[in-house]
Amino acid sequence: MKSRLRRVTEFLVWSFAALVLGIGSAWWAVKKMPSGGDSIQVGAWKANTRAGSTDADMYTRAGIAVNALLALGRSETMYFVATTDDAGKPLRSRCTYRVSGAPPKARWWSITAYADDMFLFDAPNRHYSLNGTSAQLDEKGDFAFTTGARETAGLHWVPTPGDRGLVMTLRLYNPEPSLQTAPSSLQAPSIVAIGECQP
Repeated sequence: MKSRLRRVTEFLVWSFAALVLGIGSAWWAVKKMPSGGDSIQVGAWKANTRAGSTDADMYTRAGIAVNALLALGRSETMYFVATTDDAGKPLRSRCTYRVSGAPPKARWWSITAYADDMFLFDAPNRHYSLNGTSAQLDEKGDFAFTTGARETAGLHWVPTPGDRGLVMTLRLYNPEPSLQTAPSSLQAPSIVAIGECQP
C-alpha cells in the first residue's frame, strides 16, 4: 500500500513539475521573446520579419495576440520595438531619453511609449507618441522628442510617470518597397539617456 501511494505521489509531483515547466516556457517564449525566431535588430530596435505574414510560427502569432498588436502584412505596416537604449541599458520610465533621427521612409510613422504592461502612460498633456504629422523637423530634416517624468524645454515631450519598464514601438505604415525588402536598412532612431534617472 505504501509503495503504491509513493508511486502515485511521485507521479503527481512529476506531472505538476512538467506542467509548471511547460506553462513557464510557453509564457517566457510569448512574453519575453516578442520578436520571435525571425527577428532583426537595428540599433536598439527589434522587429520580427514574420509578424503579419501567413508563415508566422505559433509563438509569433501568440506573442502578437498576447501583446495586443494588430499585425498587418509588411507592405502595409512594419513594427519595431525597443526595450533598451542605444547603450543597451533597459528603458525605465523614471529616466529621461532623447529619441531622434530621420523620419522613416514610409507614408506615415509613429513612435509610441508604453509601460511594460503595454498600456499607455497617464500623460497629463495627452502626448503618448510622436508621429509623421506632429513631428517638427530641424534644419537637417531630423525629428527629436523626449520621454520621462519631467518636460525638456523646446522639445515634444511624451510623459512616462512612475518607475517601471518602458517599451517604445515604432510603426511604419506603407513603408517604401526598399524597406519592405530589407527591414535592416532602417535608419533607426537613436535612444539616448539624458542625465541621471529620477529617484
